[in-house]
Amino acid sequence: MDKTASGWLNGFVGVLIFSGSLPAPRGAVAEFDPTFLTSARAAIAGLLGLAMLVLFQQKRPARSDFLSLVIVALGVVVGFPLLTALALKHVTSANSIIFVGLLPLATAIFGVLRGGERPRPAFWLFSCIGSALVAGFALMQGVTASPVGDGLMLAAIIVCGLGYAEGAALSRRLGGWQVICWALAISLPIMLVLTFATLPSSFAGVGSGAWMGLAYVSLFSMLIGFVFWYRGLAQGGIAAVGQLQLLQPFFGLALAASLLHEQVSPLMIVVTLGVVACVFGAKKFAR
Repeated sequence: MDKTASGWLNGFVGVLIFSGSLPAPRGAVAEFDPTFLTSARAAIAGLLGLAMLVLFQQKRPARSDFLSLVIVALGVVVGFPLLTALALKHVTSANSIIFVGLLPLATAIFGVLRGGERPRPAFWLFSCIGSALVAGFALMQGVTASPVGDGLMLAAIIVCGLGYAEGAALSRRLGGWQVICWALAISLPIMLVLTFATLPSSFAGVGSGAWMGLAYVSLFSMLIGFVFWYRGLAQGGIAAVGQLQLLQPFFGLALAASLLHEQVSPLMIVVTLGVVACVFGAKKFAR
């Protein structure tokens, strides 16, 4: 398998894993404080990431890479999880997932600004059409507007796009799993302090759904998903492979419908086919 094909395969696996990132914590935020949920998931993943770095005897990154790792940590370890957890207090997971349709566009823009990529004009056309399809699907669903929730989700998309692009560019030098593990390790001291500072007075009333949600976002969304995702972006191109995120809302909506029993429009399949066409179109003109 050539490098580009491997990048798309890794990217697709990453998107599948990330698709549960919003439905999973929906149950957890109902019983955990958003700040505790954010810090706890990062602390758990950080301990695992640090163990991996020690186990595989990874050398410390160069001093010049430190700022990029801080940007990754602020974007995907702290920013996106915290902002989405706060947003889920105001909107449903199905509503919040719609904003993920803007993430490929944000990732591509930061791929140009931070990764030095230069997609052809037709790429931007397909990317914008794909984002418009997702946004139009949201309107057809009759999504209820929440200024606070929508604002938090928009901010989450911006910082996440930056974290994705920065991490992918850094992965070309350090490796995909090493980048997320170092970013988690850098965040670990602060996340541990926040976890104990926001620790609930009692866990007696916490249900199994909340614990499962915390386990998923800690292990899969915060660590394993990034192993595939950063490797895919580095191999196949930030802007190109990033367009796979257009599929994430529909995978996520399917999970929201099956696990949380939230209403999802039957038009999902039709719109998904259009989005798939846009992904392939963007792939063709990404370079």
